[in-house]
Amino acid sequence: MEIDQKEADHLISVLEQIKESLITNNAIKLNELSNHTIHSSCSYQDSGSITLAVVVYALSKIIERQDYKKISRWDKFVRKFNSFLDLAIIAIKEKKQDSYEKYLIMAGKAFRSTSVNLRPYIEEVIRKAAINKGSKIYEHGISLGQATKLLGITQWELAEYIGQKNISETIQNSPIDIKKRANMAMDFFS
Repeated sequence: MEIDQKEADHLISVLEQIKESLITNNAIKLNELSNHTIHSSCSYQDSGSITLAVVVYALSKIIERQDYKKISRWDKFVRKFNSFLDLAIIAIKEKKQDSYEKYLIMAGKAFRSTSVNLRPYIEEVIRKAAINKGSKIYEHGISLGQATKLLGITQWELAEYIGQKNISETIQNSPIDIKKRANMAMDFFS
Protein backbone atom coordinates (compact mmCIF):
# COMPACT_ATOMS: atom_id res chain seq x y z
CA MET A 1 0.00 0.00 0.00
CA GLU A 2 1.37 3.40 -0.96
CA ILE A 3 1.48 6.16 1.61
CA ASP A 4 -0.43 9.31 0.64
CA GLN A 5 1.26 12.72 0.88
CA LYS A 6 -0.53 13.74 4.08
CA GLU A 7 0.58 10.54 5.83
CA ALA A 8 4.09 10.90 4.37
CA ASP A 9 4.38 14.41 5.83
CA HIS A 10 3.11 13.10 9.17
CA LEU A 11 5.65 10.24 9.18
CA ILE A 12 8.50 12.62 8.35
CA SER A 13 7.44 14.87 11.22
CA VAL A 14 7.27 11.91 13.62
CA LEU A 15 10.70 10.63 12.54
CA GLU A 16 12.22 14.11 13.00
CA GLN A 17 10.69 14.34 16.47
CA ILE A 18 11.99 10.85 17.36
CA LYS A 19 15.49 11.92 16.35
CA GLU A 20 15.30 15.07 18.49
CA SER A 21 13.78 13.23 21.46
CA LEU A 22 16.49 10.61 21.32
CA ILE A 23 19.21 13.26 21.28
CA THR A 24 17.65 15.00 24.30
CA ASN A 25 16.80 11.71 26.09
CA ASN A 26 13.12 12.68 26.30
CA ALA A 27 11.43 9.44 27.34
CA ILE A 28 7.93 10.92 27.60
CA LYS A 29 8.02 12.32 24.07
CA LEU A 30 9.42 9.02 22.71
CA ASN A 31 6.53 7.15 24.33
CA GLU A 32 4.02 9.54 22.74
CA LEU A 33 5.71 9.20 19.35
CA SER A 34 5.61 5.42 19.63
CA ASN A 35 1.84 5.67 20.04
CA HIS A 36 1.61 7.94 16.97
CA THR A 37 3.59 5.38 14.99
CA ILE A 38 1.25 2.59 16.09
CA HIS A 39 -1.65 4.49 14.56
CA SER A 40 0.17 4.65 11.22
CA SER A 41 1.20 1.02 11.42
CA CYS A 42 -2.42 -0.01 11.94
CA SER A 43 -3.46 1.82 8.81
CA TYR A 44 -0.71 0.44 6.58
CA GLN A 45 0.41 -2.65 8.55
CA ASP A 46 3.97 -2.23 7.33
CA SER A 47 6.73 -3.99 9.19
CA GLY A 48 8.91 -0.88 9.30
CA SER A 49 6.44 1.28 11.22
CA ILE A 50 5.64 -1.57 13.57
CA THR A 51 9.33 -2.19 14.25
CA LEU A 52 9.83 1.53 14.80
CA ALA A 53 6.92 1.77 17.26
CA VAL A 54 8.30 -1.12 19.31
CA VAL A 55 11.88 0.13 19.27
CA VAL A 56 10.92 3.72 20.12
CA TYR A 57 8.80 2.49 23.03
CA ALA A 58 11.69 0.31 24.23
CA LEU A 59 14.05 3.29 23.93
CA SER A 60 11.64 5.39 25.97
CA LYS A 61 11.73 2.77 28.73
CA ILE A 62 15.53 2.53 28.69
CA ILE A 63 15.84 6.31 28.88
CA GLU A 64 13.12 6.60 31.52
CA ARG A 65 14.95 4.07 33.73
CA GLN A 66 18.31 5.75 33.04
CA ASP A 67 19.62 2.43 31.66
CA TYR A 68 21.06 4.18 28.61
CA LYS A 69 23.89 5.32 30.89
CA LYS A 70 24.99 1.67 31.08
CA ILE A 71 25.41 1.47 27.32
CA SER A 72 28.94 2.30 26.29
CA ARG A 73 29.06 4.78 23.43
CA TRP A 74 25.38 5.68 23.73
CA ASP A 75 26.03 8.87 21.72
CA LYS A 76 27.50 6.82 18.87
CA PHE A 77 24.41 4.59 18.89
CA VAL A 78 22.10 7.64 18.78
CA ARG A 79 23.97 8.99 15.74
CA LYS A 80 23.77 5.61 13.98
CA PHE A 81 20.07 5.15 14.81
CA ASN A 82 19.26 8.68 13.66
CA SER A 83 21.19 8.14 10.41
CA PHE A 84 18.83 5.25 9.61
CA LEU A 85 15.89 7.54 10.36
CA ASP A 86 17.42 10.13 7.98
CA LEU A 87 17.58 7.48 5.27
CA ALA A 88 13.96 6.48 6.01
CA ILE A 89 12.92 10.13 5.63
CA ILE A 90 14.66 10.33 2.25
CA ALA A 91 12.93 7.10 1.19
CA ILE A 92 9.53 8.55 2.16
CA LYS A 93 10.23 11.70 0.17
CA GLU A 94 11.20 9.58 -2.83
CA LYS A 95 8.08 7.41 -2.34
CA LYS A 96 10.17 4.26 -1.88
CA GLN A 97 8.06 2.27 0.61
CA ASP A 98 10.35 -0.79 0.54
CA SER A 99 13.43 1.31 1.32
CA TYR A 100 11.56 3.14 4.07
CA GLU A 101 10.69 -0.16 5.76
CA LYS A 102 14.21 -1.51 5.26
CA TYR A 103 15.82 1.49 6.98
CA LEU A 104 13.43 1.33 9.93
CA ILE A 105 14.18 -2.38 10.36
CA MET A 106 17.92 -1.58 10.18
CA ALA A 107 17.41 1.03 12.92
CA GLY A 108 15.77 -1.66 15.05
CA LYS A 109 18.70 -4.01 14.46
CA ALA A 110 21.12 -1.25 15.43
CA PHE A 111 19.28 -0.90 18.74
CA ARG A 112 19.39 -4.63 19.40
CA SER A 113 23.15 -4.65 18.92
CA THR A 114 23.97 -1.58 21.04
CA SER A 115 25.62 -3.42 23.92
CA VAL A 116 26.76 -7.01 24.20
CA ASN A 117 26.58 -6.77 28.01
CA LEU A 118 22.99 -5.54 27.97
CA ARG A 119 21.75 -7.63 25.03
CA PRO A 120 19.54 -9.96 27.15
CA TYR A 121 18.06 -6.95 28.95
CA ILE A 122 17.47 -5.06 25.69
CA GLU A 123 15.85 -8.14 24.11
CA GLU A 124 13.53 -8.43 27.14
CA VAL A 125 12.61 -4.73 26.94
CA ILE A 126 11.90 -5.12 23.22
CA ARG A 127 9.79 -8.25 23.82
CA LYS A 128 7.72 -6.44 26.46
CA ALA A 129 7.44 -3.42 24.18
CA ALA A 130 6.19 -5.67 21.36
CA ILE A 131 3.53 -7.11 23.66
CA ASN A 132 2.51 -3.62 24.82
CA LYS A 133 2.30 -2.31 21.26
CA GLY A 134 0.47 -5.49 20.23
CA SER A 135 -2.27 -4.57 22.68
CA LYS A 136 -2.45 -1.09 21.13
CA ILE A 137 -2.72 -2.60 17.64
CA TYR A 138 -5.45 -4.90 18.91
CA GLU A 139 -7.28 -1.89 20.40
CA HIS A 140 -7.20 -0.32 16.91
CA GLY A 141 -9.29 -3.22 15.61
CA ILE A 142 -6.58 -5.48 14.20
CA SER A 143 -7.23 -9.13 15.08
CA LEU A 144 -5.23 -10.83 17.81
CA GLY A 145 -3.75 -13.24 15.27
CA GLN A 146 -2.74 -10.47 12.86
CA ALA A 147 -1.27 -8.34 15.67
CA THR A 148 0.90 -11.22 16.89
CA LYS A 149 1.97 -12.02 13.33
CA LEU A 150 2.99 -8.40 12.73
CA LEU A 151 5.01 -8.27 15.95
CA GLY A 152 6.50 -11.74 16.09
CA ILE A 153 5.01 -12.57 19.48
CA THR A 154 2.75 -15.42 20.51
CA GLN A 155 -1.01 -15.12 20.77
CA TRP A 156 -0.69 -16.46 24.31
CA GLU A 157 1.64 -13.59 25.35
CA LEU A 158 -0.64 -10.97 23.85
CA ALA A 159 -3.88 -12.50 25.14
CA GLU A 160 -2.43 -12.76 28.64
CA TYR A 161 -1.31 -9.12 28.57
CA ILE A 162 -4.64 -7.90 27.20
CA GLY A 163 -6.48 -9.93 29.85
CA GLN A 164 -4.37 -8.50 32.67
CA LYS A 165 -4.79 -5.00 31.30
CA ASN A 166 -8.58 -5.37 31.01
CA ILE A 167 -8.84 -6.75 34.55
CA SER A 168 -6.80 -3.91 36.03
CA GLU A 169 -8.80 -1.32 34.06
CA THR A 170 -12.04 -2.88 35.25
CA ILE A 171 -10.86 -2.79 38.84
CA GLN A 172 -9.69 0.82 38.54
CA ASN A 173 -12.91 1.93 36.87
CA SER A 174 -15.28 0.33 39.36
CA PRO A 175 -14.42 1.38 42.88
CA ILE A 176 -15.59 -0.97 45.59
CA ASP A 177 -16.11 0.29 49.10
CA ILE A 178 -13.85 -1.01 51.87
CA LYS A 179 -16.54 -3.09 53.57
CA LYS A 180 -17.41 -4.89 50.34
CA ARG A 181 -13.70 -5.54 49.61
CA ALA A 182 -13.23 -6.98 53.11
CA ASN A 183 -16.23 -9.28 52.61
CA MET A 184 -14.86 -10.39 49.24
CA ALA A 185 -11.48 -11.16 50.83
CA MET A 186 -13.15 -13.10 53.65
CA ASP A 187 -15.18 -15.12 51.12
CA PHE A 188 -12.05 -15.80 49.11
CA PHE A 189 -10.02 -17.07 52.07
CA SER A 190 -12.81 -19.12 53.68
